[in-house]
Amino acid sequence: MQRREFLQTSAAIAAAASLNVSVAQAESDFPKGKAEHCVFLWLGGGMAQIDTLDPKTRGDAMANPKKAGSYYASIDTAVPGVQVCEHLKQTAKLMERATIVRTVNHRVVDEHAFATNLVHTGRMVSGNVTYPSIGSIVAHERGAANPQVPAYMLIGYPNVSRGPGFLGTKAGYVYLTDTNAGPAGFTSPEFVTAERKADRLKLLEPLQGRTAKDSVVADYETAQREALRLSGPEFMRNFKLEEEPADLRNQYGGEFGQRCLLARRLVQAGVRFIEVSHNLNFINGTGWDTHNEGQLQQHGLIQELDTALSALISDLEAKQLLDKTLIVVGTEFGRPAEFDGRGGRGHQGTAFSLLLAGGGLKHQGAYGVTDELAKKIVENPVSIPDFHATVHATLGINPGKDLMDGSRPVPLTDGGQPIAKLFG
Repeated sequence: MQRREFLQTSAAIAAAASLNVSVAQAESDFPKGKAEHCVFLWLGGGMAQIDTLDPKTRGDAMANPKKAGSYYASIDTAVPGVQVCEHLKQTAKLMERATIVRTVNHRVVDEHAFATNLVHTGRMVSGNVTYPSIGSIVAHERGAANPQVPAYMLIGYPNVSRGPGFLGTKAGYVYLTDTNAGPAGFTSPEFVTAERKADRLKLLEPLQGRTAKDSVVADYETAQREALRLSGPEFMRNFKLEEEPADLRNQYGGEFGQRCLLARRLVQAGVRFIEVSHNLNFINGTGWDTHNEGQLQQHGLIQELDTALSALISDLEAKQLLDKTLIVVGTEFGRPAEFDGRGGRGHQGTAFSLLLAGGGLKHQGAYGVTDELAKKIVENPVSIPDFHATVHATLGINPGKDLMDGSRPVPLTDGGQPIAKLFG
């Protein structure tokens, strides 16, 4: 070997060894959880942390001048020193199985859609790339636990913030808005026999392997195959909630609770990520968007959340699925302690609460500390990318990994670091 060749070869070997070491170090830098599923409960509109999961001294919305503070009284939980709103009585008893992350923060407060997109994708909207949602990333990285079901399901209305972005159709969701009917269009008409389905699949065969990988036609082919695969009785049987005991269905409560019960059934069926939307019914007239008079009936929403969330935690635990299933309670931003002119609250991103339960995490009731008005972070701030990294790590996904947008690497999270204290 010539001297020049020797030096070039040695440099290449050294570089490869260095790369392998750096990759190994990157993977070892992140904890690796053992959860297999995620149920993401979405409270669209902006849950007021000071009235739910991070209560403070009582305020007075009716006084003149109005006094800033919590709208409701606080109660103790199963974790000493951790309190929640008085309308979360059932969840309070289960807080040893959960952690309220009280110091989540971002700077997007003026527009619900942008904040919703940020919490779902972990990134701001970009003009030249559509980022995938957390559900799509989990679907892309882990796939379904059972090949007979989709990896990602949305119980609520579809939205680009929940979508696969540059990951494409394979990482997309199947959605439904009616818990009894199941996904629209997945039940074949009686005249479409098994033979006719087989014929339809044959029609797609000429496309296989002949379409550009990232083309619209390829996405269409994937979507059609997935729809045909799932349009049978095996998948649709998961939506028969009447198979559940009446007492259990009653324990879950109303429509939101029935969605959570369905999510538990989908976990058992092998769906990897299920988002359940709670911005429905608008019990108080405005949902979680508690401006003006919507604040006055906010307790109805909180009580419905308490009923459904506590039932989901207890049901998963009874079926020995809680350690395998991460429950996430998400919302786009929080609410300030100050009341507006008609007794409601505005928007706040400087500090708000999201919740994690189950998933095999080392729970501690609450993580992070805010000031006396739940407005400023005192200890342990958690960015949206940090929160995403925690969810991914819990599901055994390396949050430091790169995804590929064509030939361009995109970090799975925007520099997020998992909350180390939650991992044993």
